Amino acid sequence: MAPGPVGPGGAVRPPAGAQPPGARLQGAGPQGVPAAGTPDAGAGRGRRLLRGGFGLLGPRHGRHALSCADLDTLTLPIGDDGVVIGTDAEGQPAVLGLNRPTPYEVVLIGGLWTAQVLALRAAATGARVAVETGRAQAWSQMVHAMGGGQNGLAVYDVGRVPPLGASAGTPVLVVRDCGMRPPRGRVVSGPWRSVLTLLPYLSPVAPRLVRQARLVGVQRISPQEAAELGRTMALPRADVEALPTLADGLTLWCADRDRQYVMTQPTDAEIGLLGLPRRMD
Repeated sequence: MAPGPVGPGGAVRPPAGAQPPGARLQGAGPQGVPAAGTPDAGAGRGRRLLRGGFGLLGPRHGRHALSCADLDTLTLPIGDDGVVIGTDAEGQPAVLGLNRPTPYEVVLIGGLWTAQVLALRAAATGARVAVETGRAQAWSQMVHAMGGGQNGLAVYDVGRVPPLGASAGTPVLVVRDCGMRPPRGRVVSGPWRSVLTLLPYLSPVAPRLVRQARLVGVQRISPQEAAELGRTMALPRADVEALPTLADGLTLWCADRDRQYVMTQPTDAEIGLLGLPRRMD
């Protein structure tokens, strides 16, 4: 850079408009940083934050924090996914997880009404329902209401259920409504394919089916049947005595050592299609 004009005594004078050494711009802080309280102070700080990668400053809020003692009181309503089959003794939703990656066998000793509600609700969750039955007329109203079998529910004669490709995206529920002595089914439970066998009453094949099942539902039965089933399933005496007195729509569900009474309450649409809860068909 060319030197400035030479003044008297050989001193170099700064160019016009230049500040003498050590001088600062008016309102400037150290090293040219705008002093606090000046109009450029906020803009300068924002530019420094942007250069440092912190982004723009947002509004100031109080911190959201919990003490260790408060964490113990924090609960989240997390439960199983599946078909809501009713409410338990405490009035909480009872959920039956039918769509599983492992084989799942369910036996229901009860009425057709409950089996149809379970099939209807399983189809509503996206599962394909295949009904194997010797009384197709009892299921015809459901099939018609669901679009003639095009919307997730189809009815087949006993022994005529075709192979059903099941996957996590298209789970399958097979409902076997084949009377007191259902024959061995061609389609058995498998990954993402559950089988629900309906028995109207206890029969000679019931003990074998109950032992093979992962879940057993029992509705109102006679005292003699309750005593026999109590021995097969090792039920407490209180449950054996309660089974002959169960109300319509009430089911005792048993899995391993767990037992739960569930009341199935139909929706208005289910009442219009299936009627009120009933044990006898």
